[in-house]
Amino acid sequence: MNTLLTFSIPLLCSSLVWSGYLEYDQDVLIPEDWTHGDRVDPREELELTFALKQQNVNLLEETLRLVSDPDSAFYGKYLSLEKVSSLVRPSELTQKAVRHWLQSHGIRNCLTVSTQDFLHCTMTAEVAETLLPGSRFHRYFRDGQSLVRSSAPYSVHDGVHQHLDFVGGLHRFPPKGQIFSREQKRSKAGVHLGVTPAVLRARYNLTAADVGTAQNNSQAVAQFLEQYYHPADLAEFMSLYARSFQHRSQVDRVVGTQGGGKAGLEASLDIEYIMSTGANISTWVFTNPGRHESQEPFLQWMVLLSNMSDLPWVHTISYGDDEDSLSAAYMTRINTEFMKAGVRGISLLFASGDSGAGCRHVGKDQNCFRPSFPASSPYVTTVGGTSFKNPFSVSYEVTDYISGGGFSNVFKMPDYQVSAVQGYLKSVAAKLPPQSYFNVSGRAYPDMAALSDNYWVVTNRVPVPWVSGTSASTPVVGGMLSLINDRRLLKGLPALGFLNPRLYKLKGQALFDVTEGCHMGCLDEQVQGQGFCAAPLWDPVTGWGTPNYPIFLSS
Repeated sequence: MNTLLTFSIPLLCSSLVWSGYLEYDQDVLIPEDWTHGDRVDPREELELTFALKQQNVNLLEETLRLVSDPDSAFYGKYLSLEKVSSLVRPSELTQKAVRHWLQSHGIRNCLTVSTQDFLHCTMTAEVAETLLPGSRFHRYFRDGQSLVRSSAPYSVHDGVHQHLDFVGGLHRFPPKGQIFSREQKRSKAGVHLGVTPAVLRARYNLTAADVGTAQNNSQAVAQFLEQYYHPADLAEFMSLYARSFQHRSQVDRVVGTQGGGKAGLEASLDIEYIMSTGANISTWVFTNPGRHESQEPFLQWMVLLSNMSDLPWVHTISYGDDEDSLSAAYMTRINTEFMKAGVRGISLLFASGDSGAGCRHVGKDQNCFRPSFPASSPYVTTVGGTSFKNPFSVSYEVTDYISGGGFSNVFKMPDYQVSAVQGYLKSVAAKLPPQSYFNVSGRAYPDMAALSDNYWVVTNRVPVPWVSGTSASTPVVGGMLSLINDRRLLKGLPALGFLNPRLYKLKGQALFDVTEGCHMGCLDEQVQGQGFCAAPLWDPVTGWGTPNYPIFLSS
């Protein structure tokens, strides 16, 4: 007799250990800012994504370590998409079991990817609820946006669960804090220096000659949640702020569909600053609004990466979610997708977030810090934020109090950062927050930082000042990595790929160390609104510091 397996996740503040059985999704918590609508019509079509169990994940991780370690004989010997596919492709048994399960419910409208580890299938709500017992699909609304999600946990038959990591399109709601930028209002308009491409080039020692020339180089940003850029804004921005160096004023490729309406501040910021820092380099935009209400745009972007043999070398993403709002199965699988990109030589940069250490209430008079994912992934480079010490000149940098950072409650500390993080913990032991607030053995982030405060952005043809957030610092770092890739490719060297092993071996030698300031944390008696503080060398606020481009280039 078939049985049903239902999985849920305990919400803890300390280190979480996941073992013994597969976890699909936590008990469904509907965010308060989403309005609950009616049950979906049983005949309405849904689009769900099935993540099939992959093979050789441990070997994939070891391969990533070897191709990313500058001291390895395999450094830079990246794999093609075909080789990645042959490595991780689900077993024949897994593929047959999942396909038979779907077909037994009349589901035949499915698409797969080159690696054959995702199936994207269309079915009616009635069929989906039969396929995934416990699921109940409703429509939810927020700020003119609608989503179709299940209001209850789902289950699968025991003959199938061992072949699936999770089913996408059921539970995850995008939080309001998912986009890491904000427009700040200042009372003393016009007196602040403001950050422009010229200011960034002066601070990070880029000259007018530091522009791309390699034909085989490219970079990309990814956008979600109805965020679009306008080509006219990009052209206007470049005409205003990029006259002193060679640049491009047009995006070379848009993957996805650009929506109409007003340009998004986030999208404008990302495009304008990766293209002005990584100047004259071919740039792509991945735009994933979600073609259907049941899709998850971030997951769709990950699936796209698994299915494209030709991709830019650097991708910057200003997206995040609280770790405790996601299932371990989901995050673990996304980590595997990050590893798949890394072994292909792709650098993934994520913004660290704009909530400092974050804060979560876990019991009576008890709080803890709240890490963000994918910022807390061990397989991406996470970028924090800084401000000028003197806001009226190009001076040295201090912590931007919003800069996200901390320690994962899910992922252990990777080997490449153990020495650096332990050095920090030892040097500031007396000033650390209580250990009940964070997991001292978790993956620590960010890895590095850049200016994140008071940017000028052109959006809807209007120059807008005082835009701040780690989604400003992330494309700036991405653009500089693209310039370094450009020089490497011209010399016949491989692209940088997954940066962290190389970055931590530099021990801060190619970066401006940020040693002043703290970021925000819980507003309670114990920590009084403060999270962690900057310190010499690595810290969980600004990482190793901000890039000194010419030294970074030669390191």
